[in-house]
Order: sequence, then structure tokens, then C-alpha cells
Amino acid sequence: MNEDFRFAGGFGERDPALQKSGHVPAPVESIPPAPPAEPASQPAKPPKRQRVVLADPRSRSRPVLRARVELEEQTSWGEALIKDLVKRQLRTAVLLGLVMLVLLGSLPLAFYFSPTFAQLKVIGIPLAWLLLGVLPFPLLLVAGLVHNRLAEAHEREFVDLIDN
Repeated sequence: MNEDFRFAGGFGERDPALQKSGHVPAPVESIPPAPPAEPASQPAKPPKRQRVVLADPRSRSRPVLRARVELEEQTSWGEALIKDLVKRQLRTAVLLGLVMLVLLGSLPLAFYFSPTFAQLKVIGIPLAWLLLGVLPFPLLLVAGLVHNRLAEAHEREFVDLIDN
């Protein structure tokens, strides 16, 4: 594959780093024209190979992305990027924690302020026992899955920011 092109979204485009560096394509040796075809009785000879001479790959330096350098050198801008990621992750965790606290914390208050609600029975089991003993587990599982999905989305956005 030709290294002058990069593929983004399935479409090839010129690599801007190579345009800026004054990239000159490698010389290609031409081959002499093929001799006239011989009678069909003999098998056709495959055409001679064309020799391509490439430049020394070590002579060309690859462009380094600014954001990666900023992160590796731990500059103030790289530190700000990481702090932003951590802040977004913390905000997500705190908001989900508050939702869970409100949902699960409101149940004992509902039972305290409404004794008739606390005495309801479902299949012979008090509703309070079902809501406080069974409901938290699937609720916490769903909250964990939602948090995991949101955290991975934040990390993907961070990586996309760094790569672009």
C-alpha cells in the first residue's frame, strides 16, 4: 500500500505531513518493452518484474501528534486534558451515586411516613422486605452497567481527541 495516503472513513486522502516535508517519490526503473508474442504452441512467458527502489525508511521521520507529546511530557495542556477526563468521570459517578441514594434512601422514608404502605403484602411477603431486600441488587447492577458504558464513552472521546 502506498504510504503517501491515509484512509479515513474508507476514503483515501493525501497525508498532510508528507506534503509539508517536501516528499519526493522514489525513482522507478523502467523495463524494456516485451518482445513480440511467440506462437501459441509455447507457453507465454510472464512479464519481467519491475524493480521499485524505495528511499531509506529511517531517513523519513514520522509526524508526532501534538497531544500525545503534551501528555507524555506532562505539560500544563496535557495535565488539563487529563484533569478534564477525571472530572467528567467523577461527575458521572457522583450523579449515578446520588440517583441510587435517592431511590434506595427514599424507600425507608416512604415506609416510615406511610405505615399502610409498609404493611402491604405481595404473595404473602411484606412489600417492604421485597423492596429493601430484593430491589437494590438489580438496581445496583443496572447502575453499574450504565456507569461502565458512560465511563467508556468518556474514554473513547478522550482517545479521539488525542488521536485527532
